[in-house]
Amino acid sequence: MGAPTDPELAKENLHVTESNSSSKDAAAAPVPIEEGETHHLPTYEHEKALALKFDLRILPMLALMYLCNALDKGNLGNAKTNGLEHDLHFKSNQYNIILSVFYVPYVIFAPPIGMLGKKYGPHRVLPIMMFSFGSATLLSAAVHNFAGMMTLRWFLGMAESAFFPLVIYYLTTFYRRGELARRLALFYAASNIANAFSGLLAFGVFHIHSHISSWRYLFIIEGSFTVICSFIAFFYLPKSASEAKFLTEEEKKLAYTRIQIDSSSIVNEKFVLKDALKIFKMPVAYGFLAIEICLGVPLQSVSLFLPQIVGRLQYSPIKTNLYTVAPNIVGAVVLLILAFTSDFTRLRFPFIALGFALTFIGFIIYASIDVLHDKHIAYFACFMMTWGTSAPSVLLSTWYNNNVAHEGRRVTLTSIGVPLANLMGVVSSNIFRPQDAPDYIPALATTAAFGATGCLLAILLGIYMTIDNKRRNSKQGVNWTARDVSTEKLRDGPQNPEFRWFL
Repeated sequence: MGAPTDPELAKENLHVTESNSSSKDAAAAPVPIEEGETHHLPTYEHEKALALKFDLRILPMLALMYLCNALDKGNLGNAKTNGLEHDLHFKSNQYNIILSVFYVPYVIFAPPIGMLGKKYGPHRVLPIMMFSFGSATLLSAAVHNFAGMMTLRWFLGMAESAFFPLVIYYLTTFYRRGELARRLALFYAASNIANAFSGLLAFGVFHIHSHISSWRYLFIIEGSFTVICSFIAFFYLPKSASEAKFLTEEEKKLAYTRIQIDSSSIVNEKFVLKDALKIFKMPVAYGFLAIEICLGVPLQSVSLFLPQIVGRLQYSPIKTNLYTVAPNIVGAVVLLILAFTSDFTRLRFPFIALGFALTFIGFIIYASIDVLHDKHIAYFACFMMTWGTSAPSVLLSTWYNNNVAHEGRRVTLTSIGVPLANLMGVVSSNIFRPQDAPDYIPALATTAAFGATGCLLAILLGIYMTIDNKRRNSKQGVNWTARDVSTEKLRDGPQNPEFRWFL
């Protein structure tokens, strides 16, 4: 489960108790295990059992919540294939405007809502956000013109803005750094499954014959399901690892200690805006944000326009939606493989670079061949597109969360980085122009270029971190990795000489 061996764990627990006095500002929480309580020192089996409890309690609900989130955000592409533009009397580029307007509130409101989530707890803020975007989706079934849909997409963007950043932060309060990627991947795989399920659901719903347009039923079904799930999540999610009611007192102590030594500098630290904004004094933060920008274009191009990309193969609208299912399912599988491998090797940047490379190759293949003559190759390229977009998104978020021990700065960086990637949906929405249909060659080439740039930046940043770790080791005459330094000592990040980058 990514936990250390027994001797390592005992050593780390001893280290925590020796330096625990530095955590005077921590919020009330169970006291870590005392050095004298040797009979209570946890073992690998204890950690494994605790992590399994979190897995069974938290991950299924979060995955369901994110599946709803992805469905409500991405269903516009499915509705478009069933006559939404015609029914709402869209003109020229108004569909692209509808897609673009979503990202303005999505980026503007993500940081403040993310900070509120830290202040009042993700276990409360996430379900409230879920209720809000579910309601916006449900109301979308009642619109009759461009203005109505644009207004609802604005509020949908507000409601969804900090959802993924808050989930990432929430998981960092339950799992060690080396356990995070595969858990986040299991959660994020719900997005791929949502895209696949969206195609299947659209396939079924579009067979409904009624005086109401089929795409309206799509919004009604998905919106209603999301609203119902939001009430369940509100009462189901635990506040934090060390305050989870389903744990025993000994398990709460272990949960607290795990996060103290391998995730946060101060567990359950109160949010202070001035301290949180100090993340922007860390130059590497801008490197992470640059990679997020490069990730955003291929990620959003696949999420929003895969039905149109597959549509170039000239299948019927119903069959086109059905043919988006397999690439998304296989994309989820590849995501899990890369994430589990990343946790096993405790390396992030090589797998992020690999994902970008797969994206680049997939889009280049699709743009350069005669897709009608080589349909099998073209459809395989669609699979490569999904392989290369999901994994970098998960691993990049994990990468910079692994390197920021301060909880406030962590949630701040995530609340800006993730929406910034999603903001690139504005680019995707405007490069897939109607006049370029059905080939969309300029859009495919542009997306491939962003993939190549992201790959290069990830490699360069990884090389810098590797060199800096070696420099710090050489200066101190040691051979440490990030695992050898307790996060309790790393509140100030790279300014601390003992800091080591999590590669």
